[in-house]
Amino acid sequence: MPVADSWGRAQRSVVTASYLGWTLDAFDYFLVVFVLRRLSADFDTSLVNVTWAITATLAMRPIGAFIFGRVADRFGRRPALMGSVLMYSLMEIASAFAPSLRVFILLRALYGIAMGGEWGVGASLAFESIPVRSRGWVSGLLQAGYASGYLLAAIAFGLLFDRIGWRGLFIVGALPAALLVVFIAVAIPESPDWRARRQVAPSASFLAGLRGHWGLALYAVVLMTFFNLFAHGTQDLYPTFLGAQRGFSTRTISIIVILYNIGAICGGVVFGRLSSRIGRRYAAAIAALLALPALPFWAFGHTVVAVAAGAFVVQVMVQGAWGVIPIHLNELSPPSIRATFPGVVYQLGNLVASTNATVQATIAVHVGSTAHPNYAFALALVSGIVIVTLTVLVLLGPERRDVRFEVESELTAAADRSTPAPQS
Repeated sequence: MPVADSWGRAQRSVVTASYLGWTLDAFDYFLVVFVLRRLSADFDTSLVNVTWAITATLAMRPIGAFIFGRVADRFGRRPALMGSVLMYSLMEIASAFAPSLRVFILLRALYGIAMGGEWGVGASLAFESIPVRSRGWVSGLLQAGYASGYLLAAIAFGLLFDRIGWRGLFIVGALPAALLVVFIAVAIPESPDWRARRQVAPSASFLAGLRGHWGLALYAVVLMTFFNLFAHGTQDLYPTFLGAQRGFSTRTISIIVILYNIGAICGGVVFGRLSSRIGRRYAAAIAALLALPALPFWAFGHTVVAVAAGAFVVQVMVQGAWGVIPIHLNELSPPSIRATFPGVVYQLGNLVASTNATVQATIAVHVGSTAHPNYAFALALVSGIVIVTLTVLVLLGPERRDVRFEVESELTAAADRSTPAPQS
C-alpha cells in the first residue's frame, strides 16, 4: 500500500471525507437489503413489492447526480458534498418512521436523490486534490467505501437487528452522516482545480460541456449500466437468498456478508492500484473475468464454507473492477463538468439497471415458486451474462490514464486569447 507521506493534512482530510461519505451512503442503502423480508411482513405485502424501494432509490440517483453535480461545478465541491450528506441523513431518519410501504418507497426515492449526488462530487473533490501518482489506489480506496458501508450494515444487522428492529437500524444509520457534515464544514478545503478553473471562465452549462462528447457520454452510460448490474446483481438479493433459500441464520448471514465485504475492500484497493500500472480497462476486465469461476460456489454451494468462499471471491472481483471506475470516469470527463459528468453517467446507468432486484426476484419466482423462489438460478443467470458483456464493453472503450486535471494550459490559452496580436 502506498503511503501519502508527501500529502498535506488538507489532502488527507479530503480523501477521508470522500471515503466516509460513500461509506455512510452505502451503509444506509444496504440496511434495506438486509431487512427486505421483515419489511414485507410488517407492511403485509410481497417481497417483490418491497424491492420497489430499492428500484426507487436507484432510479432517482441520476437526478441527484445532476443537481448536486451542477451545484458543485457552479458553487464548489465542498457545499455540494455537505448538502448531499445532510440530505441522505435526514431521509434515513424519516425512513425509520414510515407508516406504510408507499411512504417508505417515497422516502427511499428522496434518499436516492441524495445518494446520487454524493459519489460524483466526492470523487471529483478527491482527485482534484491529490497527486497524479496517487490516483489509482485512491480510486480503489474511495470505491471500497461502498463495500465498507455494506460491511458496517452487515455488522449492524448482526448485532442490532434482533434487538432494535429495522426502524432502529435506520435511526442508527443516520447519526454518523450528520457528524460527517460537521467534519466537512470544519476540515475540508475547496478543490484547488475548481478554484483555478473559476479564474478562466464561469461554470459552463452541462450541455455546453458535453459539446463534442455525446458519443463518450452514451458509451459511459451503457458501460455503467453493466457495472451497476454487476454490483447490484451480486449484492442486493444475496442476503435474502442466504436466508430464504439456504436457510442460514441472521448471525451466519452477517458473518458471510462481513467476510465478502472485507474481500471487496481489498479488491478495490488492489485493482485500483494495479490500474496505474496496466491501465484502467485491463484492470477492470481482468477483475470481472476472474469472478466467473467462483459463480458456481457463490450461487449453488450448499455448505456455509462453499458459499462464503464463493461470495468472498466474487466480491473481491466485483469491487476490484469497480475500484477503477472513480478515476476512470473522472479522467474521461470533459474538464468543465467534471463534478457532474461522472456522477450523471454512473447514475443513469443505475437508472437503467434499477429494476435488477425486482427482475431477479421475478425470475426466481418464475423458475421456482412463490413459496420457494429459486434465487440461486436468478443470481447466477444475470451475473454470468453481465460479466461477459461488461468485459467486452470495457475493453472496447477509451482510456485517458493519468491525464492532468490542472488548468495551467487553459489559463495560458485564455490569456493568449485576451492579448492583442503584435503589429507587424
